[in-house]
Amino acid sequence: MVNAETLRAKLLAWYDAGARDLAWRVGPADNRAGVRADPYRVWLSEVMLQQTTVPHATPYFLKFTARWPTVMDLAAEEDGEVMAAWAGLGYYARARNLLACARAVARDHGGVFPNSEEGLRALPGLGPYTAAAVSAIAFDRPTNVVDGNVERVMSRLFAVEEALPDGKTELKRLAGALVRDERPGDWAQALMDLGATVCRPKSPLCDRCPVSEFCAGLAGGEPETYPRKAAKVARPHRNGVAYILTRGHEVALIRRPPKGLLGGMLALPTSDWRAIGWDDQEALAAAPVGADWRAVGEVEHVFTHFSLTLRLLRADGDADGFIWTPRAGLDALPSVFLKAARAGLSNLL
Repeated sequence: MVNAETLRAKLLAWYDAGARDLAWRVGPADNRAGVRADPYRVWLSEVMLQQTTVPHATPYFLKFTARWPTVMDLAAEEDGEVMAAWAGLGYYARARNLLACARAVARDHGGVFPNSEEGLRALPGLGPYTAAAVSAIAFDRPTNVVDGNVERVMSRLFAVEEALPDGKTELKRLAGALVRDERPGDWAQALMDLGATVCRPKSPLCDRCPVSEFCAGLAGGEPETYPRKAAKVARPHRNGVAYILTRGHEVALIRRPPKGLLGGMLALPTSDWRAIGWDDQEALAAAPVGADWRAVGEVEHVFTHFSLTLRLLRADGDADGFIWTPRAGLDALPSVFLKAARAGLSNLL
């Protein structure tokens, strides 16, 4: 049986003693003294951390906050500059939503984030989780902040048998029952830290858990089997052709349409991506310009909802309508196109 007040006291004491030192975090001692985290930094970190690990996101966060230290600075930047700085973080719709939200805060709120969950939810591109997280961490509001770490902790504490994703509603209800007016920001971050460092997806460190005495999953002997997950649906596969047109030490790039996958990002020209493969005749017919195209291999890439094989064709030439970019500048490409460019140019670099 979980004693909520004892569990909270033990977890908060554990957090006070060993909270992670994160670039965007105000530590528990400062928070108790009334120091609040900057809402801009909290919001930016939460957007970056969606589907991304702390070690991977941190350099991007430091780069963004050095270049755009306030939401007003970010809101005033050109789309292409922000999209290029985002390259490598993946899930590029987040970058478009980031700009939309920053501009709404600048335009409609004078550069000041709303301090309530409801006000934050009204901003474009800011979903329920992020609104709850910013409200709790930046404004110390008692919101129910439930990410994947918190879901895992709840599923083990209460041995929830309902499989994800259907079980999310129950996990959120259980997490909400533990929220109090006392230190809601620290509480949200303590749960996140517990899930990230102790109650890990594989090989949980139950001997280090400050609340293991309450854990029904541990009592049952198989905490690592929670949360239960529904059988995975096979990921569909698609095929395409990427075209690497070179002009001396420059490569022809395009800007993808603003909507859709990788929207607004710099990219190599490609064919459509479809279920069936591309034969040589079809691949040449889909090329962006007439040139002496030759095959230079292929690359594989996995997105969230499908996997992709890209055949690579390369040619030397010159044409209008492209963004001619030095090879040294290709690091601004999304990972799928950077991978394709590196593979297709490997014998020239």
